Amino acid sequence: MSAPSAATTSTVSPAAGTGQRVLCAMSGGVDSSVTASLLKEQGYEVIGAMMRFWPDDKRVDTFDTCCSPDAAYEARRVAEQVGVPFYLLDYREQFQRHIVGPFLDEYRRGRTPNPCVNCNTKVKFDELVKKARMLGCRYVATGHYVKRVENAAGEVEFWRGDDPRKDQTYFLWGTPRDALPYILFPVGELEKPRVREIAEERGLLTARKPESQNICFVPGKVQDFVAEYVPQASGAIREISSGERVGDHLGTQFYTLGQKKGLDLYQSHVVRYVVHLDPDTNTVWVGDHADCLWTGLRASAANYLLDLADLPAELEVQVRYRSTPVKARVIRADSDSFELSFAEPQFAVAPGQSAVLYAGPRLLGGGLIDDHTRALPELR
Repeated sequence: MSAPSAATTSTVSPAAGTGQRVLCAMSGGVDSSVTASLLKEQGYEVIGAMMRFWPDDKRVDTFDTCCSPDAAYEARRVAEQVGVPFYLLDYREQFQRHIVGPFLDEYRRGRTPNPCVNCNTKVKFDELVKKARMLGCRYVATGHYVKRVENAAGEVEFWRGDDPRKDQTYFLWGTPRDALPYILFPVGELEKPRVREIAEERGLLTARKPESQNICFVPGKVQDFVAEYVPQASGAIREISSGERVGDHLGTQFYTLGQKKGLDLYQSHVVRYVVHLDPDTNTVWVGDHADCLWTGLRASAANYLLDLADLPAELEVQVRYRSTPVKARVIRADSDSFELSFAEPQFAVAPGQSAVLYAGPRLLGGGLIDDHTRALPELR
């Protein structure tokens, strides 16, 4: 394994001004609105498009989220302001199959999924790239805060966006490598306040629109949404060191690793954390802080944005979207999975979340975190 080659050229919009056609994903938010506007000014032939995910019976209380009917109306109006055509593309069936179904399945398995990763991997940068080619588009563009960088060999790499508070490379580790040359990120080298300034300068109606913080298909709390589809099933909360029953729960799907609130244990004065979920026996295992520390991880469903032989032996890994990357050593890596050893133990690394690999600012790939294999005590 060798170090990735250094990048020499950073490009927001390659071949700008040539009139090449680009399909711009528009969500009804300020970032994608500015993306469309910048591309049009740079000389691209821009086609605005929004992917319809919501079902016909979508609940009214989710209409203010991204990718909602209200957002589609605003995206269409922005397209009119910018002067580009706009299309609403029906991806309801793909969204249900690739995003919502697996999201619920992961909770049934006692894991904590990140549907935004699946959405970018399976829908936006797979299905949408295919649609772009059907429409004769050279590129797909999005409002992600990611930098498109060309290295010395002319290969496209994804780097962290220049706004550290908004960087979204974490969600793009699953992007097919062969799609990288055909994806543009016009706001990747901008900070969020500047994006809003650009929107204000151009009079875009989304300039002051607040950001959506929720999962687009989940109204309210995730636990309430999951409860609608995954039946409650009471079971035991047990101590990981002894097997002793120390409480009761209504379903493993309502817990995640590292959780310490809302456990309602018999001995409420003892601080305990969720350290393992076992849906097969319907058991929530708890322990102390040390029981929640991981010295490394295994990940499956791996995807790499470089040749596997070039994966560095020492790299950084990020295990949550908002967490700080930590140094790690590659113990093993193949085309489907990898195993890492952390430089320092990490707290509550949740199975189902993403382990995203970096070399400095460069995104190298990632995988889905698997659970530890651990010996459980005999039940008491």
